[in-house]
Parts: sequence; C-alpha cells; structure tokens
Amino acid sequence: MHPSDVPEPSTDGKNKKNLIKGVFLTSLFVFIVSALVAGWFGYYALTPGPEVTYPQATVFIDRGTSVEKIGGLLDEARLLDDDVRFSLLTRILGVSSKLPAGEFLLSTNQTPLDLINQLAAARPIQHSITIAEGLSAEEIAEIFAKENWVDKKRFIDLIKDHQFISEFDLGSLTSLEGYLFPDTYKLTRPTPGEASIIQRLVNRCLQVWNTLEKGDSRLSRHEVFTLASIVEKETGKGEERLLIASVFLNRLKRKMKLQSDPTVIYGIENFNGTLTMKDLKTPTPYNTYQISGLPSGPICSPGEDSLQAVLTPADSKYLYFVSKNDGSHQFSKNLREHNRAVRKYQR
Repeated sequence: MHPSDVPEPSTDGKNKKNLIKGVFLTSLFVFIVSALVAGWFGYYALTPGPEVTYPQATVFIDRGTSVEKIGGLLDEARLLDDDVRFSLLTRILGVSSKLPAGEFLLSTNQTPLDLINQLAAARPIQHSITIAEGLSAEEIAEIFAKENWVDKKRFIDLIKDHQFISEFDLGSLTSLEGYLFPDTYKLTRPTPGEASIIQRLVNRCLQVWNTLEKGDSRLSRHEVFTLASIVEKETGKGEERLLIASVFLNRLKRKMKLQSDPTVIYGIENFNGTLTMKDLKTPTPYNTYQISGLPSGPICSPGEDSLQAVLTPADSKYLYFVSKNDGSHQFSKNLREHNRAVRKYQR
C-alpha cells in the first residue's frame, strides 16, 4: 500500500470524550456551587436568630411595608439578623406577598424558617379598651387618645358632625353624646381611626337597645337615653336605679322640674368641681333647676341597666331622694319627708 493511502486517525472519539468530560465538569461545578448555595441558605434558614433571654418580642408592621423592610424590623426586635436570605426564603415559601400588617407578638430564639411561618399565620395583638358607664363623650375621647388610638379633637369634632351622625339610625341629633356605648372593646393596630371606633361604639349602642324590654314607656328613644344618662350619673348603688328612674318619671308626669345636679354640671363649661347656688340659678339647656322637662340631650353614656331602668322603672310614688353619703339614697314621697331627710343626712 502506498503511504499516501494510509487513513488519518479519527477525531470523533476524541471529541466525544472531551464533550463528556466537559459536561461532567460543568455538572460537577454546578453541583458543587448548588451544594454550597444550599448549605449557605439552609444554614441560615435552620439556625436560630440572636439568643435573647426574653421569650417574646413585639413587632409593628405598617401597611405596605416591603419584605426587605420587614426583615429589618425583625432584626431591630432581635428576632433574627438582617440578611438578604430572609426575603429569598419568604419567596421560596410563597409567603412574600402574604406577610400581614399589624402589631404582632412573636417568639424569640426561633429559626428564620419557623419565624416566617409564625408571622405568616399570626393574628394582630388585641388591645382591650374599657369604657365605663357614665362617661361623657369628652372623657371617652380622652381614654382612646391616651393610648394613641384617636386624635381627641378629631374624635370630638366627628361626634358633632351632622353628616357623620346621619349615617346612623338615630334621627336628627346634633351630637352622639350618650350613644357611645360603655363596654370593653378589642382593637388592633394600625389604629382603625376615629370614624371606625365611633361607629363600633354607636353600633354596639343600637345593638343593646334592640335587646331591651321596652315596657309601656311613652318616651322617645332619645328621651330614654337622655333620662337614662341622668339616672346613670345619680346612681351610687346599682340596685337603686329602678327607684331613681321612677322618681324622675314621676316628676315628669307631674310636670315638676327634675332638679338634677349632674345636668347642671354638664352645662357648665370648665366646671371647677364645686356646684354653687349661682350655678343652680344660671339658665342653660341642661340646667334642670331652671328648665322644665328633660335637658336637650344625654349628659353621659348610660349603660344597659340604666336604660332598662327608665324603660321598666320601679312602681313607686317617690318624688325626691337625697344622698346618705354612703352611695345610697333616702327616698321621699313629699317635700316634708324630703326636708326631714335632708336635715338628717346633709348636716
């Protein structure tokens, strides 16, 4: 055979080997990198956050806060260390857009994985705000304002806003005084705002009103709330509500002035704590020593018992009562008996 006829060595086998080797090395590189990344990521996800001595920490997350900023807030609360892997982990878990806004109590010394799952399922902290019977709208506003739930001025302005009042089934009122029902309310942050809080109080008022036994009362609903507010302020002992309500109703039937000190006090701007004879003689829409019948509206928020007392009062002929200075009262049917009781208990 002539030398020029010898075939060239084939390169197909060599190229194939190189390709296999390249694929193997690439795969090995990808595997190693993936393993390193997985280890780096897994170590973060399964390693508890900063070790602290307290079991829980409070975090407030405002509406619209980004996942990255949430991670920063959790870091400030010493729940975990601020790390880019936090936002990546929320995306892997599919909760990045589901982390809630609000105020939350979260467990410390957790892994980021457990913390994210707890936060995603967490319910905001509920704060109990108790409104006692017999408080005026201004006093109620102060309670909410003290805990930064409302701005006091906006709260007061809103309960006198005719358009806002018209949203409720209360007739043509000029104020929601008396209709901010005393009860314990659960609130969560972010604050729902003045309008929402007032709506809850008024709606609770109407809900209770609908459950009351109406009896044969001839008073309008507004008159019931007005008189009930007076009963609330005059009552030292709960068991006397029915009798006190009967006294005022008896006086109304006889067209006698109610002569209730709390109504006079309500009508005095910046009352200094001492009721004088001059105050009793100064006419105001709330001075029941000067006006006949009921004042123009409630002087506080009456509770359920006072409302029911006005609707179904005791059957009595009493027209007067005087304090015994122990929270109870002496009741009298006529002025002579009343004057005798005054001399005895008000020396």
